[in-house]
Amino acid sequence: MIIETERLILRPWELTDAEALYRYARDPEVGPIAGWPPHISVGYSREIIRLTLSSPETYAVVPRDAGGPVGSIGLMPGQRSNIPIGDDEAEIGYWIGVPFWGRGLIPEAVEALCRRGFEDLDFKALWCGHFRGNEKSHRVWEKCGFTYHHTEENIFWPMMGDIRTEIIARLGRDEWEARQNG
Repeated sequence: MIIETERLILRPWELTDAEALYRYARDPEVGPIAGWPPHISVGYSREIIRLTLSSPETYAVVPRDAGGPVGSIGLMPGQRSNIPIGDDEAEIGYWIGVPFWGRGLIPEAVEALCRRGFEDLDFKALWCGHFRGNEKSHRVWEKCGFTYHHTEENIFWPMMGDIRTEIIARLGRDEWEARQNG
């Protein structure tokens, strides 16, 4: 599945994207705030593509003017989510490389995935979480109509080996439809 927006192409990750993934995912400003360690090599990035980013409904974020992936976005339904949700719901996760921060690309990608989730996959709600201190992610879900739902404190996060607080938001299909019509 390829999803196109005004400025983006969201497409499946390919093993040949490993170098581009490494370029942005090695930055310590990106992964740790999203809950994963910086990538250590192109080979490591290739394994992440093979083991994680090749999951269904996971997309490389490719700006039309960039030539290659600069981030990732995906829908994680039901038990694939880190949030306890039903099988008719999904979590949206995303990140983008530092040079592309502040351009509105991730909100554009989130809007496209909301459309996919509600119109094509028939989810009744979409969820989004971010760790305390990740104000950029918080602004993304506010721009896209998600509203605060609850906070999970003192979560052990195995990928980073630390304790975190996660702020969780929700967007119901009815709320999304009202935004589309209003």
